[in-house]
Amino acid sequence: MAAKQPLVVSLGVLGCGLIGKALLGQLAKQTPFLLEQLKVDVRVVAVSNSRQMLLSNTPVQGTAWREALAAEGQPANPDALAQHVASQPGVAAGVLLDCTASDTLPQHYAKWMGQYGLHVITPNKKLGAGPLQRYQQLRQLQKETGKHFMYEATVGAGLPIISTLKNLIETGDRVISIEGILSGTLSFIFNTFKPGIPFSEVVKQAKDQGYTEPDPRDDLSGMDVARKVVILARECGLGLSLEDLNVSSLVAEELAALTTPQEYMEQVHKHDSEIAAQADAAAAAGEVLRYVGRVDVQAGTASVTTQQYPNSHPFAALQGSDNIVVFTTERYNAATPLIVRGPGAGAEVTAA
Repeated sequence: MAAKQPLVVSLGVLGCGLIGKALLGQLAKQTPFLLEQLKVDVRVVAVSNSRQMLLSNTPVQGTAWREALAAEGQPANPDALAQHVASQPGVAAGVLLDCTASDTLPQHYAKWMGQYGLHVITPNKKLGAGPLQRYQQLRQLQKETGKHFMYEATVGAGLPIISTLKNLIETGDRVISIEGILSGTLSFIFNTFKPGIPFSEVVKQAKDQGYTEPDPRDDLSGMDVARKVVILARECGLGLSLEDLNVSSLVAEELAALTTPQEYMEQVHKHDSEIAAQADAAAAAGEVLRYVGRVDVQAGTASVTTQQYPNSHPFAALQGSDNIVVFTTERYNAATPLIVRGPGAGAEVTAA
């Protein structure tokens, strides 16, 4: 009996930052296993950053893409890269991985899928939480072409949150609500913040330890959490957009208007008393304060706000920068919900 021939997959990677580098490193280690055990021959044939791209007709081995990109790179052109991946001879499937946070690349997904016949995998939230019409068009295109749009890492990095939600829905369960701490940065901040500790000091600690973006307001505005909530809401069949959400920003308006992150850090203490009052009220009730995203499927609404939880609640026991999501459904009721918890950030878990 003839040996089974490997399934050849051509791969293009857009974005060589922390996630892209981690992904390429993991692929280099895992490719032999995929070939020997699963008979899948994954070939990286294109790599791009925001300035240059490498297009190769032979698989790029290991970390050789770095030197090759520097030596042979040509001006970055996402559509040309997609066409190159799609045109590789003898491949069973072409896949593009968007490892960026770009606003513009998601606008190409429909073309890559519909015109070039590529599958798209991404941790980029800008399609899933972007304009509703664009999102719906891509999902319809999926059905028509049979191509995959995979976005597990848009919520909770490597945690099985999207896949768990899909499985619940596809097996006939009815989701009632989803509630979660969906930001590693804000998880760390609120797990550390307690009465008697100035909120501004906790923000400074988080920034010093590398938990926040260079401008902490990008985390504290709540918009990153809001995008994840929109993605979860749409997965439940709700036609919500960012503007439909009630989002409680942790950045006062006057501080949001400051020009630089340094100015913000110098003045963030001015509003310590406001959030301290919330923490004191929670402590007086024997509870803790947490920053939570919530989808109320029955009501068709979603929100991102600070909430109080009793010390017995799973959110109160969270540590470090972990994420946690609680699914309440017909099968998993409020007394015994389904809980997913673990690291919700980091290049290695996101790339995986």
